[in-house]
Parts: sequence; structure tokens; C-alpha cells
Amino acid sequence: MNKIEIKVEEKYTNLRLDKYLSKVKEDFSRSHIQQLIKEGFIEVNGVKEKKSYKVETGDHIIIKEKEPQKLDLKEKEMDLDIIYEDDEIILINKPAGLLVHPVKGNRTNTLVNALLSHSEKLGNINGTIRPGIVHRLDKNTSGAIVVAKTQKSLVNLQKQFKQRKTKKIYRTILKGTLPYNSGTIDAPIGRNPKNRTKMAVVKENSKNAVTEFKVLLRSQGYTYVEVSLKTGRTHQIRVHFSHIDYPIIGDQKYGSKEKNEFSLTHHLLHSYQLGFFHPSHENWVEYNAELPTNFKQVLSKIKE
Repeated sequence: MNKIEIKVEEKYTNLRLDKYLSKVKEDFSRSHIQQLIKEGFIEVNGVKEKKSYKVETGDHIIIKEKEPQKLDLKEKEMDLDIIYEDDEIILINKPAGLLVHPVKGNRTNTLVNALLSHSEKLGNINGTIRPGIVHRLDKNTSGAIVVAKTQKSLVNLQKQFKQRKTKKIYRTILKGTLPYNSGTIDAPIGRNPKNRTKMAVVKENSKNAVTEFKVLLRSQGYTYVEVSLKTGRTHQIRVHFSHIDYPIIGDQKYGSKEKNEFSLTHHLLHSYQLGFFHPSHENWVEYNAELPTNFKQVLSKIKE
């Protein structure tokens, strides 16, 4: 078992143990550090202290690194649409219909299984050998998703997403002719009190949610829009446009349950662009994901 030894400097005196370690060990997330403390893998001056312990100048801290445990998941070969890849990150243009994470009833046909097959480097993340998924897309939402290939990159990107330092641009087609060329939907989102499997714009037990949009095309009673997310709530774009009575076409959860004229089996929502500071060289980067074929086909029909 590997050990990491740290001596506390004066400028960090009086910080909580978990907060201190997350500052000086940037390749460890705070949640991972808390888990190590809970399991007794961190000692301060030979004593297993609690996460709330306030560090003092000169404290000698030892972190014992757990051996990584491989997830009980099978690799699955898939033809991944790779937008970009280097030693630190990989960006995938995820197709609609593909789950990101394994769930009960589907532990073999997900992006995680495909990534396990693609590269062993998607390895030692938070003490477990698994791909470093930074953020998620709904099963039926297509487009750009970034995955970390190292622990340091995972923590770095997760912080950027949490602190809203990233750029997330989506494209979608709405039912109806949206009368505004651009605008902002600022409406809090929480669990739908009448249906706990859905989200809704509600005042109580909700979180602020902000969606900006601009119209790219109006035709035949439909509106093609580009959407910028300022927050990242569950189903945010779908909920917000449904709330203003311009639901995303094909969205049977938040739109019309009637059969749509394009015979869509899922909603047309695409993660078109991701921007962030690269965790290695810290320069700002942006990556685009090409629209899927069925999205392009529907756009062509609308234009006709």
C-alpha cells in the first residue's frame, strides 16, 4: 500500500482536515478524501481524526492509498464517435438512446462499458478502476460529453462544471413558432409534486435554473433554437421550454404524448458544443459535436 506524507504549513492552520487535503492534493476530490477519512486511511500525528478536525502548523498527515478495485462490469466494443482525445481527456459525440452509466437492468450496453473497452487509461479514478465521467446526458439526448482519463483531470473538470466555468451549448427543435429572437428563461426547477419521476417549475423545494436561447430558424410551425445553459438542473431545457408552451418535438415526457408527424422515438435535443479550460495546459478549448442524421432530416423537412 502506497503512502503519501504531508506536513501542514502555517498558512493552512485551522482549516478542516477534509478541506485542507482537497486544497493541497488537487488530484483528490473532497468526497474521496472524506471517504478515506471515514474508512481510516488517513492519520494525523498517528491518530485517525474526523473530517472536522482543524489542522495545526506542523501536523504530520499520512494518506494510505487503497488498492483500486475493478468494477464488476463487462467491456463492450462500440464504434464511438470520438471528437477529440489526448492523455487527459476524451470527448464523445454520444448517440441518442445510449445510457451513460449502468443501471439496474442494463449493466452491459452503456457508454461506461464502451469506454472500458476503449482504453485502460480510463483507470484509477477515486480508488476504483472505472471511466471518469465528469457530467451526464440523458439517455435520449445526443451530443458532446467529456470524460476524464486521469484522477487529476476528473477533479479539475468537476470543479469547473460545479463553479459554472464551462460553456454548454445545445440545439433543439421546438413545437410552435417562438415569437422571440432571443431570451432568458429564469424559473426554478424541482421535483414535480404530482409525479415524482418528472421535474417541473415549482417554487418550493427547487433550485434556481437559467436557460438562455436564440432562434436559428422558424418554419412550418416549428422553431430551431440554440440554447446556452447557465445552470445544470435535471431535464432543465426540456422543462423550461415545456413551461413556456413550446415543448421539444418528440418529447413524450414533457411534451405531447400524441404521435408526432416525424415518427420520432425520442426528443430532439443535442449537446452541440462544450467549452472549458483544458485540465493539462489550462488553455480555453471548445469542441463541437455534429448533429445526428435524424436531427438533420427533420430540419430539412421543416425547411421544405
